[in-house]
Amino acid sequence: MNDLLADYRNDLAALEAKGMRRVLRTIESAPAAHVRMNDRDTLLLSSNNYLGLATHPQLIAAASAAMARFGVGSSGSRLLSGSLTPHRDFEEEIAAFKGTEAALLFNCGYAANTGILQGLFNEDDIIFSDALNHASIIDGCRLSSARTIVYPHADVAALEELLAAEWPNRHGKWVIVTDGVFSMDGVIAPLAELVRLKEKYDALLMVDDAHGTGVLGATGRGSAEFCGCASAIDLQMGTLGKALGGAGAYLAAARPLIDTLINRSRSFIFSTSLPPAVPAAASAALRIVASPEGADLRARLAENRQRFTARLQMAGLDLLGSTTQIVPILTHDPQPTIAAASALLAAGICLQGVRPPTVPVGRCRLRATVMATHDPVELEAAAEKIIAILKGQEGAE
Repeated sequence: MNDLLADYRNDLAALEAKGMRRVLRTIESAPAAHVRMNDRDTLLLSSNNYLGLATHPQLIAAASAAMARFGVGSSGSRLLSGSLTPHRDFEEEIAAFKGTEAALLFNCGYAANTGILQGLFNEDDIIFSDALNHASIIDGCRLSSARTIVYPHADVAALEELLAAEWPNRHGKWVIVTDGVFSMDGVIAPLAELVRLKEKYDALLMVDDAHGTGVLGATGRGSAEFCGCASAIDLQMGTLGKALGGAGAYLAAARPLIDTLINRSRSFIFSTSLPPAVPAAASAALRIVASPEGADLRARLAENRQRFTARLQMAGLDLLGSTTQIVPILTHDPQPTIAAASALLAAGICLQGVRPPTVPVGRCRLRATVMATHDPVELEAAAEKIIAILKGQEGAE
């Protein structure tokens, strides 16, 4: 009898040989600045819990109260019986927070990006997508059946050339889509310039602000607020599982766009809705972000980032131009990347390595993420340990 699993085993062995096989690591505690891993205390430098809200007492209380009132699960899709008061309340609150007419919850960022692009655009339309957009945007472009034109990363001049070339034969809807903060590089998209182009060429502009909401801007409203163009963004997508400390995602946009998605977005229509505790916690997170406490957390995050990156830069490490709490440290190839991550874990620091296909060949990196709740002295010590391990690798070559 043929071994039906032989191809899979061989593929996994090939990945292992190249330093490309991924494995799961279990965290045995809440995702705070320190976690329990392998029965030891570990500094967590791979979390998107940027403001530390995942363990905030107000979020826990809000989730617990919602669970006590509404139960554990929603027991249906939003269009059947799964549209509960916490879902509606959060949608109203995030729309007000983002300055839009309406909003719609999705179960995760992947479901949001695929469902938005599939639900709003078809074969008559064109999507202009940044070359380094998140995989969920790439897959959403494919599912939409629209023609997708990929423009060089953050290259506004190149994008304008592409828009101008398509203009004489213009038909259907156009949309420019970009990450607000690019998740592997930690750089902010040139949103003000993209607004200029979308207005000049009569296009919509969609921004995935998963890594900006709660963190960037004077009031934490995200990358568009930081760039001074929030009111000009047509489709403001974001997630609840990063700075907001929970899970799920949303789109904030004009009412006709939201209503269209309610009728056409497959990932929305055919999914059981989020447990009611999730949007309840997200509402509590929004209130914190907009409060003086939120402003203080953002200030602490900025200070922590500055102290951490200053040490790395002084040692000559390449941080790929990051200006945010996402701090990539270029390591080039898979084997040294994984070796460094393993050495750091042995030293009590969880810092994951990122390899292809997540990043291009030759652009492997350690992807550090700074939290407001990190101790500044510990961050500086962690930076010194990273430097020692990477410089030690160089000395061994």
